[in-house]
Amino acid sequence: MAKLNIQPLFDNVLIKPLEGEDKLPSGIVLPDSAKEKPQKGVVMAVGHGTTDDKGKIVKMVVKVGDVVMYKKWGGQEIKVQGQEWMMVEQKDILAIVK
Repeated sequence: MAKLNIQPLFDNVLIKPLEGEDKLPSGIVLPDSAKEKPQKGVVMAVGHGTTDDKGKIVKMVVKVGDVVMYKKWGGQEIKVQGQEWMMVEQKDILAIVK
């Protein structure tokens, strides 16, 4: 993979969504139009963090390479290397998948 020229600012996280399932447990194959947007992806870049209302530094919890689950309607879609990726705030990340 080519080096990314994107550095998120503050507490923003750049996520490459993982492909959604294209087959149901029953074996039915879903067309692209019927697939739900993925809510799981790989962290590709993170910002340096931010400060709270009192000026205390809020460190980043996620790191590059983590697989995360994020809010369905959170973030902003951006095009990176010809693909749709997500830029979300750290607070919109729900969990790190182990």
